[in-house]
Amino acid sequence: MANKILLVEDEKSIAEGIIYNLKNEGMKVTHVDEGPIALDLFEEEHFDLVILDIMLPEISGLDICRSIRKTSNVPIIMVTARDDEVDKITGLEIGADDYITKPFSVKELISRVKAVMRRSQFSPPTNGSQKTNFADNDKIIVGDIEMSPLRYEAKVKGELIDLRPREFELLYFLCDNAGNLVSREELFDQVWGYSFVGNSKTLDVHIQRIRERIEENPKKPKRLTTIRGMGYKLIDE
Repeated sequence: MANKILLVEDEKSIAEGIIYNLKNEGMKVTHVDEGPIALDLFEEEHFDLVILDIMLPEISGLDICRSIRKTSNVPIIMVTARDDEVDKITGLEIGADDYITKPFSVKELISRVKAVMRRSQFSPPTNGSQKTNFADNDKIIVGDIEMSPLRYEAKVKGELIDLRPREFELLYFLCDNAGNLVSREELFDQVWGYSFVGNSKTLDVHIQRIRERIEENPKKPKRLTTIRGMGYKLIDE
């Protein structure tokens, strides 16, 4: 069955190019150019991924992302017309899975869409219709951290912690490699699904959010440490 993509983009020429190339990849694309229509459509239909422009009339893409995240973990790729770090960080903090800056190449967009779609198979279902690729024996315990992919649960000292899908994937990978140095490049490759080129603030934001949930003092982390210039290490204690 073809993946269903909701494209929210008010620039006709850009939308036409995205639609053409996604359809060539065998995907089904529904395009709207206004935020209110996008929200109504999202409530009525099931979509496998949302491509969401930040600058939209009436309702911004950031507000649409916030609204979607109240009820769904559907993968979201934000599109921004400016190489503005604030926009990107804000998008990631409110739950976007990735971002891409205009102008972008079709090859890059398709690569990111495919990578996010692959990762979505790891994410928890929001309507009971999806299945994960994990079994009971994939549970990992590192000190007081317990990761249960089948249940899509993470606990610290027996208490559930709230993690977004990408944060869960990052922490799971770090736990699976506990005690070892994991480079930033490896995290991007294994969790994002592609070799990352550009602003690495994406990873910094997610690492900080994880620390806020597993560290007693996130500003002075002892569990998830930074190895300057190299990457990160989750201490197995």
